Amino acid sequence: MRIFEGLDYVHLQGGSHPIDEILGVLGDLVRQGKIRFAGLSNETPWGVMSFLKAAETHALPRIVSIQNAYNLVNRSFETGLAEIHYREQVSLLLGQGYLTGKYEGGALPEGSRKRLFNRLGRYEMGNGPRAISAYVALAQAHGLDPAQMALAFTASRPFVTSTIIGATTLAQLKTDIEGCLLRLSDAVIQDIEQLHLTYPNPCP
Repeated sequence: MRIFEGLDYVHLQGGSHPIDEILGVLGDLVRQGKIRFAGLSNETPWGVMSFLKAAETHALPRIVSIQNAYNLVNRSFETGLAEIHYREQVSLLLGQGYLTGKYEGGALPEGSRKRLFNRLGRYEMGNGPRAISAYVALAQAHGLDPAQMALAFTASRPFVTSTIIGATTLAQLKTDIEGCLLRLSDAVIQDIEQLHLTYPNPCP
C-alpha cells in the first residue's frame, strides 16, 4: 500500500501483515501507555481508508495522522489524501526541505543532509532542479527567505497538522519558526499556484 517515491502505485505481492493485526498491536501499546495515538507513513488513500475501516469494524485504535512527503515540488497529497483529511479528520505530518536554496548552483554546504547522507535524489531528477530554482527565485522576488516561504506555504494548508523541521543550528531553528509563523500574501500564493501549473509535482 505504501508509496515512497513516484506518483504511480506499484503493487507488491506479500510481505504485509493484516491490518487488524497491526492495529491490535498498536492498541496494546496504547493500553500499556507506551503511545497515545497511532499514525501511518508513506501511505495511499486506499491504505488509509482500510486502516480506518478496520479500526471501526474491530474497535481498534483509529489512525489520526499520516506522515507523507508534501512541499512546493511534491503536492501529490492534495489528490485523494486531502479529501480524507476533510472527511475523516486524518491530518498530515510532513518533513524534509530542499527548498532553502542552499544547494543552488551546485553548492554542497558542510553538514547538509545531502553531504552527509546523499539521500535527496528525487529532488535532482527531471524538472526538479528547475522547479526548485524557480521557487527560490519567486521567494527572492517577493523579498522572502526561500525556506520560510516553503514552510509558510505548507503551514497554510488546512490538512497540515505539523511540519517536521531539520534544524541543526539555532539560526536554522529561528528561520524555521519564523517561516511557520509567516503568512503569505495573496500575490505570493497566486504566483506559487502559477508555478505549480508549470511544474506539477516534479519531485514525487
